[in-house]
Amino acid sequence: MKSVPLNVYPRTALRRSAVKKLRGASRVPAVIYGRRRDTQSLEIRQKELEDLVQHSASENILVDLTVAGDTQPARLALVQEVQHHPLSGQILHVDFHEVAADELVTVGVPVETTGEAIGVKTASGVLEHVLFKLKVRGLPKDLPEVLMVDVSHLNIGDAIHIGDIATPPGCEILGDKAIPVIAVSAPITEAEEAAAEAAAAEAAPGEPEVLKEKKEEGAPGAEGAPEKGAAPAGDKDKEKDKDKGAEKKK
Repeated sequence: MKSVPLNVYPRTALRRSAVKKLRGASRVPAVIYGRRRDTQSLEIRQKELEDLVQHSASENILVDLTVAGDTQPARLALVQEVQHHPLSGQILHVDFHEVAADELVTVGVPVETTGEAIGVKTASGVLEHVLFKLKVRGLPKDLPEVLMVDVSHLNIGDAIHIGDIATPPGCEILGDKAIPVIAVSAPITEAEEAAAEAAAAEAAPGEPEVLKEKKEEGAPGAEGAPEKGAAPAGDKDKEKDKDKGAEKKK
């Protein structure tokens, strides 16, 4: 991976309101960290950063940072993370990981395919991209920006595993070599699709039980209401008074 020069500036805007103003002035907040120096807040011209990202094969970029006012002429760093606005895609923040030229580092490298699988072309198979990134370890200058994988020889049932992918000299792909990265599966038949839909329908929960509305107070069957055929509370009191009067006459 060839390093690209990038000019950055020390950043004093740290509060949310100050960072918002910074973005309004076409500047992108950033931070650089590493084992040899303390973490430092930076800012970058938005246009310069966008040009850098757009002209790179991926966001795995090795940069020679020139920090304005810094006594060190250039600092070698990897773009560790780029945060984008979820709607506009505008770059909101960048993390740089400072590295040494002779230091082994591990980065996530995107996997891209080239060619058309024979199983897709001749048998209507489905190309399945199982892993979109792989961890690669090596010296910064040896790390690839992208891992290109030729899938044209894949037939239905074939797969490319981690151990099948070639890496640049001096680099190593980490992980279980038997894990599939790309595969071609047979097309789904109408019968299989119908069976899957039926299984999904059976697994779906039934209609929720409709709770009965609470009965109005005093309505038959409501809590505290007189049972059917029973005399109202006032009538019961009158009957008790009649019984007491009859006992006195006796």
